[in-house]
Amino acid sequence: MAEKLMFGTGDFVVYPTHGVGKVLGIEKQEIAGHALKLFVISFEHERMTLRVPVEKATDSGLRKLSSKKIMDGALSTLKGRARVKRTMWSRRAQEYEAKINSGDPVSIAEVVRDLHRRADQPDQSFSERQIYEQALERLASEVAAVEKIDMEKAQTKLEKLLTAA
Repeated sequence: MAEKLMFGTGDFVVYPTHGVGKVLGIEKQEIAGHALKLFVISFEHERMTLRVPVEKATDSGLRKLSSKKIMDGALSTLKGRARVKRTMWSRRAQEYEAKINSGDPVSIAEVVRDLHRRADQPDQSFSERQIYEQALERLASEVAAVEKIDMEKAQTKLEKLLTAA
């Protein structure tokens, strides 16, 4: 009897620290004397291939793409008011990085919302801009995959929501 795997070849998945990838297939490898089944996942944007043991997929945070409903929730987060704590930047930066690497679209949308700058606002520092870009890219890649649009259209959509807020 063939076991039922969480993901199949061609499925889009989200790995918390790398974003959206595509399952290229499942391969068997022997590592340190143990036979392992591995999901082979390609992250086109990072030009990277990741192999995740099938047994460890859930523990690693690997998940299916968000549903349209979850993504709509994340997008409505962009329309909310920015919540910027008055803590030191280094502490906030760590919190933002943790949210981005959580892989949760709503948390990532919070980072995008909180770091977005309108034209009439002061410029961001270099590190703020980097974190903002990383969060925007991560959110846009999942929006693009969920809505079956290209990355550029997804980013434009996000930026329109942010400027309308």
